[in-house]
Amino acid sequence: MPDSGTADQLPDIEERQLKRLIDGVVDFAIYMLDTEGYVRSWNTGGERIKGYTRDEVIGTHFSRFYTPDDIASGAPARGLRIARAEGRFTAEGWRVRKDGSAFHASVVIDPIWQDDVLVGYAKVTRDITDRLEHQERLEQSRDALLQSHKLEAIGKLTLGLAHDFNNLLNIIINSLELVDHYTMQPKAKKHLQGAMRAAERGALLTRQLLTFGTGRVLVSERHSVATVIHDAMDTLRRACHDGVTLHARFDDDLPGIDVDREQLEAALLNLVSNSRDAMPAGGHIAITATLRDCALPHAADAPPSRFICIQVSDDGEGIPVEDQARVFEPFYTTKEVGKGSGLGLSQVFGFARQSGGFAELKSASGEGTTVSLCLPVPRDSE
Repeated sequence: MPDSGTADQLPDIEERQLKRLIDGVVDFAIYMLDTEGYVRSWNTGGERIKGYTRDEVIGTHFSRFYTPDDIASGAPARGLRIARAEGRFTAEGWRVRKDGSAFHASVVIDPIWQDDVLVGYAKVTRDITDRLEHQERLEQSRDALLQSHKLEAIGKLTLGLAHDFNNLLNIIINSLELVDHYTMQPKAKKHLQGAMRAAERGALLTRQLLTFGTGRVLVSERHSVATVIHDAMDTLRRACHDGVTLHARFDDDLPGIDVDREQLEAALLNLVSNSRDAMPAGGHIAITATLRDCALPHAADAPPSRFICIQVSDDGEGIPVEDQARVFEPFYTTKEVGKGSGLGLSQVFGFARQSGGFAELKSASGEGTTVSLCLPVPRDSE
């Protein structure tokens, strides 16, 4: 027959072991609340996650861990009420550490009953901020990949159409030149010249389409970005109407890059023209060029590389969020009918991709738009 004293000691031993076990958990804040929500116990995990020592937190209300907005909405009391009524409360949300910093928490509250009487609550909190940030990065990568695949598919379709259209235009232009050579009547020559200008405009559009679809061969040579921008400033300023100011700022020691100068100048002109059109009442356009170490957005698994990023920024009205994912598609434009072909940004996108770089857009309503044209720096130029 066991000794009665030893039997009486067993609950105390088990209680001490349980306390040591709970106190040794560092990845979870595990603590008890009384029926009103005041903290009655505290473990090492609570101190590590929330920053409070046992002496600082015992006897205080657990609402101190909530954000001001959650406190104002009655979230702490609601959690206790649901736990009491349904047997458990689980949630995820933002909580506040002692130093004021926020973390994303997974929370479980269980009611503790004794002889059908509520005596308190057991509360477990886990910091899942890293998981949330990982999910956000994963979603951003997935969205970027889907957008890249979408633009690639549009580019292949555009490329085929542009080649066929370009062949037809070549026949039309050659025929118009031949007719113009044999026609002497001034009236007929006037109509022929109008038709020729229209055909040449069509040829320009097909070149922009071919650039988007990476079907045009680039003639790349080593150039200084600063020199290209400086030499193009007169043309870019003439593209701006009265009331729009333009200035460029860049480091003088930027490395040279291998780029098709004509296409780079065309891309700059497209970007400045778009910014100009976004500010009919006037405004300011800034061109900057900086070095940037990053991975290609459409090849996030690739190691970071060095790029020169040319940014064209304006202080116009900005582009609506729902339109931003489509701005690089050919023929898509936020301008009124007849005021844009929708090929300017697609040329910029195609030129960037064909040059081994990328283009990106950032815009906010009422805060203007910035388009970045990022081109790779050759290793022998770093």
